[in-house]
Amino acid sequence: MDRTVIAMCSAGVVLLAVSVLSARNAVSGAAGTGKIVALGNLCIAVPLAVFGALHLFGPGLVFAIVPEYMPWRMFWVYFVGAALVASSVSIATGVLLRWSGLLFGLMMLLFVAMIQFPGALSDPHDRFIWTIVLREMSFGGAGVILAGTAESGWPAKMKSALRGTGRVLITMTVLFFAVEHFLHPTGLPGVPLRKETPVWVPWREVIDYLTGAALLVTGASVFRRGLTRTVAAWTGGWLLLLILVIYVPVMVDALAETEAGAAVQGINYFADTLLFAGVILTLAKAPSKGVTNVHAARAKGSTVGELGGLG
Repeated sequence: MDRTVIAMCSAGVVLLAVSVLSARNAVSGAAGTGKIVALGNLCIAVPLAVFGALHLFGPGLVFAIVPEYMPWRMFWVYFVGAALVASSVSIATGVLLRWSGLLFGLMMLLFVAMIQFPGALSDPHDRFIWTIVLREMSFGGAGVILAGTAESGWPAKMKSALRGTGRVLITMTVLFFAVEHFLHPTGLPGVPLRKETPVWVPWREVIDYLTGAALLVTGASVFRRGLTRTVAAWTGGWLLLLILVIYVPVMVDALAETEAGAAVQGINYFADTLLFAGVILTLAKAPSKGVTNVHAARAKGSTVGELGGLG
C-alpha cells in the first residue's frame, strides 16, 4: 500500500482513539441529543489529522493547489500539514481550543479567498467549484465557533461575534447543499461533489432527498429560537449514520484499488463528509443570542430560587 494512504489511515485511527478517550466523559454525561453533539470535536479532529498526513506524506498531491504567486510553495504544503495535525490534537483534547479553532477557521477562510473563490469566478457555471467554496467556508465557520465556545479565553463580545460569524457561514452552506441534493439526487449525500452514490445502495434518490430536507430544516432552524441545537444534532446524527453505512464501504472499496490515487480519493470523501458532520454538530453548540438570553434567564431564575429557599 502507498505510504501516503498508510499515513492517512494511521493518522485517522490514532486521532480517533485520542478523540474517543477525550469525549467519553462528555458523551456519558450528556442526555438525549447532547450525546450526538458531544461527538462534534471528534468529527472535526479525525479528518484534520487525515488531511494533515496527506500534506506531510503526499505533498506532490497538493502542491499544485498552492497559488503560483506564493513564495516557497513546498514549504507551505508542509506547514499546512503540520498545522492541521496540531489543530486536530488540540480540538480532540480541548487543549488551547480557542487558538486552534480560531487559527483553523482563519486558515480555511484564507483558502477560500486565495484559492477556491478565484477558481469559482474563473468558471462560474461549475457547480462543483461553488460546492468546494461553500464547503471550505463552512469548515472555517466551524473553526470560529469552536473558538467562540471555548470555556476560557476570548472576551464575551468577541465570542459572540465568532459564534455569529460561524452561524452565517454554516447556514449559507447547508442551504446551498440542500438545494443541490434536490437538484441532483444521485450524488453521494452530505457534500454534493462529483462522486455518485453506488448503485448497490437501495433508495439512493430517497436518501439524497431526505438529506436535502434535513439540511434545509437545519438552515431554517437558525432563524427560530430554540430549534437549532435539536435539529442540528439530528442532522449530524443522520450524516454519521450515512458515513457508517455508505462512506465506510466506499472507502474500503477504494482502499482495495491498486492505484494510490483512487485510495486517496476514497479516504478524502470519507474524511470530507465526516468533517461536514462535525460542522453541523458544531452549529448545535452555537445558539442564537435569543437562545443564550433564555438560558441565562433560566439560570438566573434558578439562582434566585435557591437564594430565596424556593428551589
